[in-house]
Amino acid sequence: MIRLTVGLILNILCFSECYKILVIFPTPIISHYILGEALASGLAEAGHDVTIVSAFQTKNPPNNGSYREIVLTGSSKDNENHLTTNLFARGSMNKFSAMAKLNSLGHKTVREALKHPKFQELIHSGERFDVMVTEQFHNDGIKPLAVHFNAHLIILSTIIPNLWVNALVGNPSPASYIPDYTLNYPIQMSLLQRTWNLVIKTAAYVNQHLLFYPKQRKIAEELIPNGLDFDSALYNVSLVLCNSHESVNQPVPMVPNMIHIGGYHIKPPKKLSQEFQEFMDSAQEGVVYFSLGSTIKPSTMSEDKKRAILQALGKLKQKVLWKWDEDYISDKPTNIKLAKWIPQQDLLAHPNVKLFVTHGGLLSTLETIYHGVPVLALPIFADQKLNAARAQEAGYGRYILFSEVTETKMDDALRNLLNEPMYKENAKRRSAIFHDRPVKPMDLATYWIEYVIRHKGAEHLRVAGNKLPWYQYFSLDSVALIILLMLAPLIPLKILFLLLKRNFIKAKQE
Repeated sequence: MIRLTVGLILNILCFSECYKILVIFPTPIISHYILGEALASGLAEAGHDVTIVSAFQTKNPPNNGSYREIVLTGSSKDNENHLTTNLFARGSMNKFSAMAKLNSLGHKTVREALKHPKFQELIHSGERFDVMVTEQFHNDGIKPLAVHFNAHLIILSTIIPNLWVNALVGNPSPASYIPDYTLNYPIQMSLLQRTWNLVIKTAAYVNQHLLFYPKQRKIAEELIPNGLDFDSALYNVSLVLCNSHESVNQPVPMVPNMIHIGGYHIKPPKKLSQEFQEFMDSAQEGVVYFSLGSTIKPSTMSEDKKRAILQALGKLKQKVLWKWDEDYISDKPTNIKLAKWIPQQDLLAHPNVKLFVTHGGLLSTLETIYHGVPVLALPIFADQKLNAARAQEAGYGRYILFSEVTETKMDDALRNLLNEPMYKENAKRRSAIFHDRPVKPMDLATYWIEYVIRHKGAEHLRVAGNKLPWYQYFSLDSVALIILLMLAPLIPLKILFLLLKRNFIKAKQE
């Protein structure tokens, strides 16, 4: 009853006024677009006038509100090789090379997006918006557009709260117990793990401020008119929407203008096609579903990994449905069915799904918890390793780093996950936590976006920390003053000692 009442109140607020909302998701990666399209469609369904700028076009535009797409045609194909080539190799890339790679990706994405004729047409149209929502993924050169469009700035973190988001709103993220999103460390880290975590976070902070921001500033000044102040625009964030939730992610500090909306992209399950429905219904021992996401091409994995996975899956009594990007795979066991496209959310809702073998991406992790399905994660890069580690810590899954996959390790993990009831029980427990919210996450996102507009940017939610220089934020100037005050009394004593020593030596010589 409480949930229904709160939901009705939010719906009344949503339909009370129509706002002009600009949503910008320039990264030409389909998983990022899924989040942008889901947010834009949800806002349009709430009755708003929505414009979305992205590299893709929606297949099912919303029925309500106003929904306009500015598709950056060509950008997804132009960036395909840059984004998807040899992704399996990125798992072995060292952290500092990965930072440089992401810097390059961010500069290319922002420059190509801002230069696109359709985007330039919008930029020079004189149009104004009430709010601008952009993803936070190495695209900070986009943020000055909020000033250009006279709009309040909201950012959506496509992963958990991290350095790139925290720095913009003054959110604390102690290295002592919050691992960097690229590390598969437990919440209770060892001394060596905490030390390496501190090194990685410090290096990322230095990279962000000394290497990445200056280049993004230059791109913004070149392609956005009116000579906007990049630094002022960068930290003028009214709200952060986080694609995270405590049912999946580690609880962390969050300042008042950060809101969890993890899982807002998930839709109620639809009926499967006849092909998939018959396959799932006929699986008397259940089905193991295997997908490495929308970006990774599984056919590019090394031959030894492919053999190890095939041989392990082929031993199962369960059927296996594998999302595979080619029509054929040699020596495929009879219990495995290949498909180039699978309606993942609808499939995970089927009661015969016993296990989800995944790369550990955050969208897949949220979806599996939504439906209460255990996971075997084979993480490769980025936040996948941390998501996999959390699944194992929470007891609803296990993980094997993809670089360490062998037939023996796969056999052991599959046997354990399929035969031990605790994994299913823990997945269901986490699913109950996921669903136990006063309102749906999309309704929550809509409410807070409207809240920011109603309250003229909601400056009362912002903490003072985001206005402090780094040495003040970490109190280094205070520490320096304390050290100076402690050393100050020692200076005259040192001088006195030197004088007495000199006089003593002089007297001795005489």
